[in-house]
Amino acid sequence: MTEPAAPSTVQPPAAAPATPPAPASERGWGKLVLALAVFLILPTLPQFRALVPVDQPMLLFVPALAACAVVGWWAGGRVLLALAWVALAVWVAFAGPSTRDAFQNLARGWSLVLAGAFGLVCLFGPRRTFFPRALLALVVSLGLSLMMSVVGPVTGEQISRTVREELTRRNAETMRTLNDFIGQYPKQWNDLVERVPRIGQLPAETERQLGTIARAGQALYPSLLALESIVALALAWSVYHRLARARLGPPLGLLKDFRFNDQLVWGLIVGLTIIFLPTLASARIVGRNLLVFFAALYAVRGLGVLSWFLAPGALAISATVGFAMLFWPVLNAIAALGFMFLGIAAFGLGLGDTWADWRSRARSSTP
Repeated sequence: MTEPAAPSTVQPPAAAPATPPAPASERGWGKLVLALAVFLILPTLPQFRALVPVDQPMLLFVPALAACAVVGWWAGGRVLLALAWVALAVWVAFAGPSTRDAFQNLARGWSLVLAGAFGLVCLFGPRRTFFPRALLALVVSLGLSLMMSVVGPVTGEQISRTVREELTRRNAETMRTLNDFIGQYPKQWNDLVERVPRIGQLPAETERQLGTIARAGQALYPSLLALESIVALALAWSVYHRLARARLGPPLGLLKDFRFNDQLVWGLIVGLTIIFLPTLASARIVGRNLLVFFAALYAVRGLGVLSWFLAPGALAISATVGFAMLFWPVLNAIAALGFMFLGIAAFGLGLGDTWADWRSRARSSTP
């Protein structure tokens, strides 16, 4: 009598592991496209162009995105995506008619050093969240830039002079465009001045305003460049994780959850010490830049606290209305005052959050 056949022990082939879904904060393009548009458009406005160090944001954004794509390829991502963004980064960095311009060379060099530093930090620190990576990449880039200014052919004084000449050139270009426009329509301009005599002072007031802004931009260009670089890295990180499957690290958090190590308060303390100690008067420019950089970080943290307590979308709607008011002749002064008070209040909330931890208190008091 034949024995029944033993049950088969052959297991079915294992299914390929499914790609984990993207986190909720990395889905959708609406808010990201709006942030990209603001990042690309603001430096083209005359007042911002007289202030920000790099008025071509693509020079910072594209190399940073290429660095993310290269690290993603190393982590198992698509090689074609990395090659495409690297090629685009090379084209953005070296294309254009002004390749011998001193300021363009400085901006190009900074963007490549920043992208390289961020790529290395992402490669060797995969467990860190985005903000510590961006800060570490910034510190590495600043350290390399200082070393090159000491041992290289371009000194710190030459860099400052180059920045001053570039901001002066931008303002002259803006005034030339404005005067050419008035010269093309003299009759309409004269009629407008007759109806609103104050309009006739617009060219002189604009030139004076741009000069004041450019002087501030020249003094604060290290801190402004650092802030602009962090924004470019954050946007590149967000765009990469919407284009690629290979993750580089934890998702970029929401604004309402933004916080950082409380030890960074020492940056503010050091900046204040340098400014107010008479013996450190020669380093006062360093203190001002430290204050601007860390005050901006704490203001963003304060905006996160506000977003936590306000209704969803209320802060974004208010900011959009405020930016729209900036383009109206009468309402722009009100909008500027509103943004100034908002910045001061956000800085106070962010700095106070170091000790008060407002959001944790709100959680603990919620039944």
